[in-house]
Amino acid sequence: MKALLKYASGDGHVDVRDVDEPICRDDQVKIEVAFCGVCGTDLHVLHDTFRNYPPVILGHELSGTVVETGPQARSVPIGQRVAVLGATTVTCGECEHCRSGYFIFCARRRGMGHGVNGGFARYVAARPDQLYRIPDGMTLEEGALSEPFAAIVQAVLEIGRVTAGETAVVSGPGPMGLLCLKLLVAQGVTAIVAGTAADRERLEAARRFGAAAVVNVESDDLAGTVREATAGRGVDVAFECAGHPASVRGCLESLRPMGRHIQVAICGRDINFEIDRIFYKQLTIAGSVCYTANTWARMFELFAARSVTLADVVSHTLPITDWRHAFDLVSNRQSLKVLLYPV
Repeated sequence: MKALLKYASGDGHVDVRDVDEPICRDDQVKIEVAFCGVCGTDLHVLHDTFRNYPPVILGHELSGTVVETGPQARSVPIGQRVAVLGATTVTCGECEHCRSGYFIFCARRRGMGHGVNGGFARYVAARPDQLYRIPDGMTLEEGALSEPFAAIVQAVLEIGRVTAGETAVVSGPGPMGLLCLKLLVAQGVTAIVAGTAADRERLEAARRFGAAAVVNVESDDLAGTVREATAGRGVDVAFECAGHPASVRGCLESLRPMGRHIQVAICGRDINFEIDRIFYKQLTIAGSVCYTANTWARMFELFAARSVTLADVVSHTLPITDWRHAFDLVSNRQSLKVLLYPV
């Protein structure tokens, strides 16, 4: 089968190659991939700025259909449409993090797309506990957004603990920021979305998705928009989804006293901000890294109830042979969510 392979360490060294199909072990199922989303992590693996173990097939945001089951995995029906929790492919199962459900912190963890073979291919193999049935009425394209949306469910509902009637700033209208907006709107939260001039199309999408206001921070005043929208009070919670120092500062400045700042994006650098602002406003600062299995279960309850729909977040679907174009779209902020499909 053809797969997008990181075939050697170092910057680059990624291409579509012919590889063997995965073998379905006794305790696994084999899935025919329908779609797999392009993530910033894939770009980091391309440039060797995220730990990876070549040769390895990229891609970890995938949906597909079960086509084969091992003798110990017969509980999964052939033909079932599933999303795959690839982050738990290798964990120790014994450390305090694994026992508490926070497998993402397991020192031995290897996930799909960087540590083990991932979803930019025709087939993947996974255990039944990694699979989540895609509800009727939900497309396979939407199913491929399960992995990034799970990270948003944790940030918004489990770390941010938003409630209806609250106000929020979402800084950074990339795919994660737009998914964050989708969930906030579904939860009855009034959301202001901030971006730059380069985010024009994404800010327009945010308006379509229900943002109460959108702000180009290069030409408009975020603080003024927040004051106007909240009668001078400030927002209850801010979700930093851009990973930029100015964005972090803008979020902190937007918060009301005793507000909550949730760091969703990776900055990848040291940043300077006024630490006394946290003291004088008694702010709560929290990071949100990925999700737990419980987060996924909660997310699929939302999907089953159709509390939130994600289809319009997908802007491009391309074959894996067009991976360079897909990666450029993501890198240059010329897309919403980009999905690849096998050839």
